[in-house]
Amino acid sequence: MVNDTSVSLTTPVMATYSRFPVTLVKGKGSYVWDEQGKQFLDFTSGIATCNLGHVPDVVKEKVEEQLQNLWHCSNLYHIPNQQELAALLTANSCGDQVFFCNSGAEANEAAIKIARRYANKVKGNRSTEVVTFQQSFHGRTLATLSATGQEKIQQGFSPLMPGFSYLPFNDEEALEQLIPLKPAAVLLELVQGEGGVIPANPSWVKKLDQICKDNNILLMVDEIQTGIGRTGTLFAYEQYSIEPDVISIAKGLGSGFPIGAIIAKEEVAKGFEPGSHGSTFGGNPLATAAGVATVTHIINTQLLDHVNEVSTYLDSKLQVLKGKYPVIKDIRGKGLLKGIVVETNALEIVQTALAHQLLILTAGPNVVRILPPLIVTKTEINECIDVLERTFQSMEKGA
Repeated sequence: MVNDTSVSLTTPVMATYSRFPVTLVKGKGSYVWDEQGKQFLDFTSGIATCNLGHVPDVVKEKVEEQLQNLWHCSNLYHIPNQQELAALLTANSCGDQVFFCNSGAEANEAAIKIARRYANKVKGNRSTEVVTFQQSFHGRTLATLSATGQEKIQQGFSPLMPGFSYLPFNDEEALEQLIPLKPAAVLLELVQGEGGVIPANPSWVKKLDQICKDNNILLMVDEIQTGIGRTGTLFAYEQYSIEPDVISIAKGLGSGFPIGAIIAKEEVAKGFEPGSHGSTFGGNPLATAAGVATVTHIINTQLLDHVNEVSTYLDSKLQVLKGKYPVIKDIRGKGLLKGIVVETNALEIVQTALAHQLLILTAGPNVVRILPPLIVTKTEINECIDVLERTFQSMEKGA
């Protein structure tokens, strides 16, 4: 019925997600609660989005202040919060100019578009190819799923967008194929999140960076999941001694408010001009208010030092589990983006942990992904480890 205001949990929403049987209605810090008041320890952070935890006071105050003034005005006018956030991002990165959008997929769309337009309009060549890597994940729009190096993501959406090539990840010899391809750009994740929490090897990244420099290929880094402090630095690329031409960010940038962006070097930013790209909601006053509060808090406090301390602690605890349970084959990742490689169905582990009121994720069929908020305490890590211990014990007994 058109005028029916009742809420159904099954019919009106398309089945694009395999949802867990939990309805969350409240969150604070590292915890969330369902509609019956049951508390869960959230080590997903909304998939690396609520980096300051749920409903952080510093962001809440800034957003509440903005709610009293202006919600939306479009990008036909100057937006002070947008200017401030762009200044924060460029002052704390290797980039010079920022384009704002609403999500990670849109950020990667913008990266692909600026690479092609820069090649065509600024460099004056016809290069349109963008090289990505096998097992990568760059988004769900038609262009970004075409850029994604996973067939399971692309199934059913043919024909894919042309102009993408995929090379093996962490394979130095395969990088030699870049030179004859003469691509406009390379797009990579420094930790493949959805692809299994696989960090890039520093020597491989160094060689890739040099090839791009020597052959005038743009190097674009997808920091959707790794950025905004997740790996212990504001951006993961800082740990690889490189300076990307374009950085795409989203997730943690707005502490849960929809926002994405690319940060580009000044020369590359010439690829965009008035009318060449846009976004109705991108960088609106509310989203950028959340972004300003989030980034300001991270760079003006000792939070990144805390991330490095607690991530080392978490890693040590996970290594102890690995030594006790043969089903655990490896622990990998960076900072507070951890992957537990298991010799079993990772989803079963996630479901068992959920029954013990711990929220964790998968990253493929045999990797458990752990993404606590950056504010996580050692006590909360111990709580997570206790649940994982019980989970692996129960699996061992079952086996």
